[in-house]
Amino acid sequence: MCLEWRMSDQPVPAKRSRRGSGAVTLHDVARLAGVAPITASRAVNTPNLVSADVLQKVRDAVISTGYVPNRLAGGLASSRSRLVAAVVPTISGAVFLETMQSLTESLAQMGYQLMLGQAGYAGSREDALLEAIVGRRPDGVVLTGIMHSAAGRKLLLASGIPVVETWDLTPTPIDMLVGFSHVEVGRAVAHFLHGKGRTRFGVVAGDDARARRRVEAFQDAARALGIAEVEVVYVPAPTTLQYGRDGLGKLLAARANVDAVFCSSDLLALGVLTEARVRNIPVPAQLAVVGFGDLEFAASLAPSLTSVRINGAAIGKQAARFIVDRAEGREVSERVIDIGFQIIDREST
Repeated sequence: MCLEWRMSDQPVPAKRSRRGSGAVTLHDVARLAGVAPITASRAVNTPNLVSADVLQKVRDAVISTGYVPNRLAGGLASSRSRLVAAVVPTISGAVFLETMQSLTESLAQMGYQLMLGQAGYAGSREDALLEAIVGRRPDGVVLTGIMHSAAGRKLLLASGIPVVETWDLTPTPIDMLVGFSHVEVGRAVAHFLHGKGRTRFGVVAGDDARARRRVEAFQDAARALGIAEVEVVYVPAPTTLQYGRDGLGKLLAARANVDAVFCSSDLLALGVLTEARVRNIPVPAQLAVVGFGDLEFAASLAPSLTSVRINGAAIGKQAARFIVDRAEGREVSERVIDIGFQIIDREST
């Protein structure tokens, strides 16, 4: 059985085109610093040739504007690299593989190549990675999620490079966005499990921001359904099967009569199913289990795993189309696209 949700009537800001205009230039930095462009260039490229006072003024202007030097020496502002950079939390995250594969293939069909970067879940490496990417002036940047630092957001806006955020949803993207609502996922799973007659909810989830939003929405929906207590166990991200096994053990230690577990990944759910089998806990008779991502193995498990399916291929294909349209000067009329999600009902519930 397949249950589908899609948010509608998303407020979308007025469209804008930033390719070829709007990017912060060295002239802007020079103007703000009160120096000649050639002096600003020396301060950026050969700082030992300018005074400490001038160097500080230029550095302050660079920070204020978010300017990043174009490291493609001699490149023209109108030229295209035919290179697109994508940033994912981890290359070991199976849930993102379908999106990256689709993005790679879709770009290749249009004559573009993909460069992949790993930022981690804590976000501490993203700013440095983005600066390195922007400095090489790709034709577009594809990001995972919408949770970026203020400095990272300023840098991307100042670059003038087309940006697509994915795997999340907001009415105020940096530029363009294709994804789904993690809040709606959490709410939908709570209602789904309640509809199955489950009333003693537990959660095993990674400690990343997107998983936490799903968990918080799940808890809010449970309370609205009259379920006051939801036991939650957070584990490090990226998540693993072992974390799932450990997570169920901690859940049962805190609340032995849990009758439904929502997991923030299918790997965690596989760990929960494994631990339940070891403990002779029948699934779904005593314990219902729901995963997230609907990875290839979910349908082949025994019992088969109920999971939240995200159309990662559609995300990758649309992100590629967004980037190429903007890079080649075509208008993008609809900048925020919600692809929705589906709850795939299988034996584990």
